[in-house]
Amino acid sequence: AKRFFLLLHIFLTRKYDSVDLVFIRHTTEAKEVDEETFFNSRETGGTVVSTALAEMKRIVAERYPAEAWNIYAAQASDGDNYASDSQTCRTLLDEEILPICQYFAYVEVYDPRQAEIFLSNLNVSDLWKDYQSVGEGHRNFAMKRVFSKADVFPVFRQLFDASRKAA
Repeated sequence: AKRFFLLLHIFLTRKYDSVDLVFIRHTTEAKEVDEETFFNSRETGGTVVSTALAEMKRIVAERYPAEAWNIYAAQASDGDNYASDSQTCRTLLDEEILPICQYFAYVEVYDPRQAEIFLSNLNVSDLWKDYQSVGEGHRNFAMKRVFSKADVFPVFRQLFDASRKAA
């Protein structure tokens, strides 16, 4: 996940003169953090994904009105999430986040020891299934999976290729 975000950070800061980057980290609670904290500190614990989506919604509402800003989002996850959080995630994405975004990229990152299990499209996380169900109705949403360090750059290119057609 950090490699993906590092590539994204380099891409955005080199390509655009004027860009605001906002970093959100979460376990059971989400919070906005600075770049140093985002890239260098570690957190462990349970995962409630909707807290990050709600934090993004709050930050956009307070500082980045969609009518004045082009909102792009990228999220990386290991796919873990509390089952009771699924409906909240789907609702936030479908009704609040995707309508204000030009593009939302989701990357699910697997531990190399899990890769063999999840290589099949039949074996996916519940979060992947939830996001997939929402993404089907939004052309500005894309999802990819990363199974090894070698996958990070190709996945990044697929998600942010200028000729990419929204599916």
